[in-house]
Amino acid sequence: MNAVELATVSKSFGGEKVLDGLSLVIEQGERLVILGPSGCGKTTVLRLIAGFVPPDSGSICLEGTLASRDGRILLSPERRHIGMVFQDLALWPHFSVMGNIEFGLKATGVPKAERRRRIAEVLALTGLQEYARRKPGELSGGQQQRVALARALALQPRVLLMDEPLSSLDEELNQRLRTEIVRLQEQLGFTLVHVTHNQEEARDIASRIVAMQGGRISD
Repeated sequence: MNAVELATVSKSFGGEKVLDGLSLVIEQGERLVILGPSGCGKTTVLRLIAGFVPPDSGSICLEGTLASRDGRILLSPERRHIGMVFQDLALWPHFSVMGNIEFGLKATGVPKAERRRRIAEVLALTGLQEYARRKPGELSGGQQQRVALARALALQPRVLLMDEPLSSLDEELNQRLRTEIVRLQEQLGFTLVHVTHNQEEARDIASRIVAMQGGRISD
């Protein structure tokens, strides 16, 4: 069974067509990188998969379940078992590292003892144990990236979406985190969908690369 299937999906915003009949199949457990220039529709693909917006036309299936079709969201975001790391990270500045990770767990009703267990687990996975009580403003850019990744992993997603999360980092740190992302995906086995405009980053992370241009998958 495929993790994600998009079938002839189109999406417009403000009268501008962003996706134009896009079809894409993502296999379970693969590391798919969507490569393309700014404005080609990469982020919109992630938002559609996550269930933040519906397609204007076409359908989206997750593990064989119809999630969205023709302007309707049929499966809410919290029922999709999807995690997302945003380009701007979207960390809560007044929460500690632990508080940021716990926020989504509370919102989804995870019991306190299980929240504590998961927080400890993802702190260890991402090497953040000693920073657990610090706030994002006290961390380096790379550490903040790890917090955003830990927060997403704590939800135990079957699919993890990453929206150019490394674009603001210097090349050395970018390369280190590429290796970390691959290590975590191989260790935990989730399906990864990572978008970037950086060809070297795409090659280092992907088990498969698809290129986008003008709202479509390029041949």
